[in-house]
Amino acid sequence: FPPSLQVFPSQDPLDRADFNAVEYINTLFPTEQSLANIDEVVNKIRLKIRRLDDNIRTVVRGQTNVGQDGRQALEEAQKAIQQLFGKIKDIKDKAEKSEQMVKEITRDIKQLDHAKRHLTTSITTLNHLHMLAGGVDSLEAMTRRRQYGEVANLLQGVVNVLEHFNKYMGIPQIRQLSERVKAAQNELGQQILADFEEAFPSQGTKRPGGPSNVLRDACLVANVLDPRIKQEIIKKFIKQHLSEYLVLFQENQDVAWLDKIDRRYAWIKRQLVDYEEKYGRMFPQEWCMTERIAVEFCHVTRTELAKIMRTRAKEIEVKLLLFAIQRTTNFEGLLAKRFSGCTLADGTVKKPEVPLPSTNPFLEDETGTETDEIVIEKSDTDKPKKPKVPDNPFHGIVSKCFEPHLYVYIESQDKNLGELIDRFVADFKAQGPPKPNVDEGGAVLPSCADLFVYYKKCMVQCSQLSTGEPMIALTTIFQKYLREYAWKILSGNLPKTTSSSGGLTITSLLKEKEGSEVAKFTLEELCLICSILSTAEYCLATTQQLEEKLKEKVDASLVERINLTGEMDTFSIVISNSIQLLVQDLDAACDPALTAMSKMQWQNVEHVGDQSPYVTSVILHIKQNVPIIRDNLASTRKYFTQFCIKFANSFIPKFINHLFKCKPISMVGAEQLLLDTHSLKMVLLDLPSIGSQVVRKAPASYTKIVVKGMTRAEMILKVVMAPHEPPVVFVDNYIKLLADCSTDTFQKILDMKGLKRSEQSSMLDLFRQRLPAPPSGVENTGSLSLSAPTPEQESSRIRKLEKLIKKRL
Repeated sequence: FPPSLQVFPSQDPLDRADFNAVEYINTLFPTEQSLANIDEVVNKIRLKIRRLDDNIRTVVRGQTNVGQDGRQALEEAQKAIQQLFGKIKDIKDKAEKSEQMVKEITRDIKQLDHAKRHLTTSITTLNHLHMLAGGVDSLEAMTRRRQYGEVANLLQGVVNVLEHFNKYMGIPQIRQLSERVKAAQNELGQQILADFEEAFPSQGTKRPGGPSNVLRDACLVANVLDPRIKQEIIKKFIKQHLSEYLVLFQENQDVAWLDKIDRRYAWIKRQLVDYEEKYGRMFPQEWCMTERIAVEFCHVTRTELAKIMRTRAKEIEVKLLLFAIQRTTNFEGLLAKRFSGCTLADGTVKKPEVPLPSTNPFLEDETGTETDEIVIEKSDTDKPKKPKVPDNPFHGIVSKCFEPHLYVYIESQDKNLGELIDRFVADFKAQGPPKPNVDEGGAVLPSCADLFVYYKKCMVQCSQLSTGEPMIALTTIFQKYLREYAWKILSGNLPKTTSSSGGLTITSLLKEKEGSEVAKFTLEELCLICSILSTAEYCLATTQQLEEKLKEKVDASLVERINLTGEMDTFSIVISNSIQLLVQDLDAACDPALTAMSKMQWQNVEHVGDQSPYVTSVILHIKQNVPIIRDNLASTRKYFTQFCIKFANSFIPKFINHLFKCKPISMVGAEQLLLDTHSLKMVLLDLPSIGSQVVRKAPASYTKIVVKGMTRAEMILKVVMAPHEPPVVFVDNYIKLLADCSTDTFQKILDMKGLKRSEQSSMLDLFRQRLPAPPSGVENTGSLSLSAPTPEQESSRIRKLEKLIKKRL
């Protein structure tokens, strides 16, 4: 668009840049009839032209004087700028003159400031020099007279003053004074060491002298001297103080052995008390001499104990070792209460970190009684956990020497746990299986809790001794006896299945009375299986918590070597085997009834009645077993659900296989079987809560399995009931209802209908022809999965079938 249209937008076609006169005229006169108004249009255009001319004329006249007015305004602006420039120049000249005047005024003041600063520095330096010279003279004189009290304060002042002359060391006199100060410091150090050697001789028969003010002041001087002087004084004093200990507890002395280890700690306690009384005020408090003596005693004791234990390793017994470790750890705890640990090797005390609240249900008060049982409850996560005790800075300072000999303790625990497992086995045989306790659910074997209580005791005890390789060795022992407990106590006591007994005859089944059939396992055996299952679940959960606790106790570098997954898998196998036994028991109890069903003459059934006796027998066994199992697995609901699912997966295919054996079947027989199948389906759907006062909805996963399996059985019977004429309709109906394109299944259906071989052959050929073509790229394997009818559709069909049965009855 042109600039004019951007400033003054217009919709008039005459204002457009691409204006076309021909198109505009065609727009005004689109047809011949519109030419009748040509005069009116011409008049409008002429009127518009006159108005535009008037507007242009007005604008031109208005712009006649604009140029002259602009030039006049520009000249006035230029004059104003010149005047402003002149004023700015005057102001600048005056500012320069003022600045020059100020410089002249302050020049003398600056000179006076420099002079004052130099004079002050000179006076200060001269005063320091005077103090340094006088201090060096006094220091040398006081050193000769051993006036350590005055020397301590003077020496520190002289050293501080000398630091001000570091930049003047090029001056000979200053350098000479510095050398005299160093010489005085060296002389003081040697003199103080000689005084301490005289007062506390390291050799000879002269008894050490008592504390003196001279030595106390000498320690104050040593604080100012080279730190090596202080370290030498401390080292010689502690060595002299512990010389008696090395003599009394030599390796060849009776008191040096582990059984008298208490005497070592009693001796150092007396020595520390004696030191506080005699020498407590001689050494400065910040030297922490009491703690240093105790720490050095610990280092010496650890070395001596390690040496004597290597020599007499064969004499170390478990009780003796634990006695020595207990007394040693008690002593280390006493040191932690008395001292801060500031004099240890690193010279720093690590502040204990406050641990985050633990969510480990295995966590308990480790300082409590050793017989506390490890209890797993869901509410434990809501209880506040006790924070971990802060680390003892003295932990292991002596007891570290026992770590190479902890194999004795590990071997002892191996032996004890082996005896404990044997006792569990013997007790189980003597006491027999746990009594049925339907009201409280399946009981966990008490030996399980005893085992984990003992594990906890060993873990806590070993972690106090060492958090290194011995903990890994103990973990290996734990793994060994967890497996033994799983196999000897749990799997070893599961009831053994016997060979299947003979099946029921049709006559006995028809004549049986309610309650006459007994399950293969007795009530006590069922309760035992449930108890072992509950115990295995408890062991599985507690073993996982034990693994977490072991990882907390062991060194961070060894955490990856703690792995109890194999033991947890072992308990999972015990759980799976227990569930399988329960399923096999109930399944085997139903076998005679299913066998009787397959042997009945279904072609001779004349009318449809109530459910058949074999259905009553199956329901009876279910009502006998399932409530007992459910009540004994009340604490492990998920495993009861697994039991129900596994039983359904086992019973329903077996029922369908026996259904195929019912041949030939008449129409009435098929209707009776369909009624029986529906009755079994309702019982199976109600299986999880059968015989219970509290009705719970069965889990969706279980319901899905039952509906799918029993619906297939119903569809098989519906196909059998359908007429086989015409054959095409029968085959299509089979494919639609069963969604199974296996020729074997179709053959079994034909056998159930009692068709002759010639009829079956033609039916099979027709069946193969009517099979739907497999999808492209998929080989035809003889069976094809079709979409099964929905449960809603099957429920509707069952209701129709029930109405039909009622009408026939």
